[in-house]
Amino acid sequence: MAATDPFEVRMRFSAQLQHLNASTTSAIKAAQYAIKWKQLDEDLHSCILEQLEKTSMNTRANIMYFLEHFLDMAARERENDYARMMQRDIIRVVDAVCPEDGSGAANVKVVRKVLQSLMTKSILLEQTVTEIEACLKERDPSADHGFSSPANGDDASGPTNGNGTATAAAANRPDKRQIEQRIEEDRERHKRMRENMWAVPDNIEDEAMKLWDDTSELGEDDHILGREEWDEYDSARATAHCGHAPLAHNGNGISSR
Repeated sequence: MAATDPFEVRMRFSAQLQHLNASTTSAIKAAQYAIKWKQLDEDLHSCILEQLEKTSMNTRANIMYFLEHFLDMAARERENDYARMMQRDIIRVVDAVCPEDGSGAANVKVVRKVLQSLMTKSILLEQTVTEIEACLKERDPSADHGFSSPANGDDASGPTNGNGTATAAAANRPDKRQIEQRIEEDRERHKRMRENMWAVPDNIEDEAMKLWDDTSELGEDDHILGREEWDEYDSARATAHCGHAPLAHNGNGISSR
């Protein structure tokens, strides 16, 4: 079979999506594969939608995290068609990752995080993210679906309304193995997030400039606080009957002998 056979490319990409996990390596590998076969971008985009609609909720969450890496990489490579197709189908993606029936309630936080990241990178419009957020509020994990426990001991598997929403959610309820897998993957992501927070940049000057930018300007409140702290120190020193000559200070907190 030829390596450029579109069917083979689809099959390999679908397999990569199905085996995504919490590691960044698996997401980057799949993203690089899609960029490599950019001439089949529409086929590969349809693979993403297909896997989102037929895999487990854990895999859908992993694919959602993958989209963050993938679209960021595509933007750097100036492969704008991938971003354009995702902008067009983002509602379909969200509905697949956290459906209205509540079966994907545990994925709402995942969707929010990825959408905010894509908006920050100007891949998605702020208006689009705001509209989706309004829908996500109705699918919040506080509802008794997905990984949540039934409230007051009620049986969440029974239908609670005429359209069978609760029944559909119970049918898609994850089993014990999926729950344990999700816990482990979330733990791995949080661990990696903490590592990234404490990562020291190679260029220390960049870190210094970041700290400088994050520091607020000196204001009148800072001067008042400084004078108050100096008065407290002066009072405590006098109470201790220190034998040293007292320090004189002016209104700006500058001391002199």
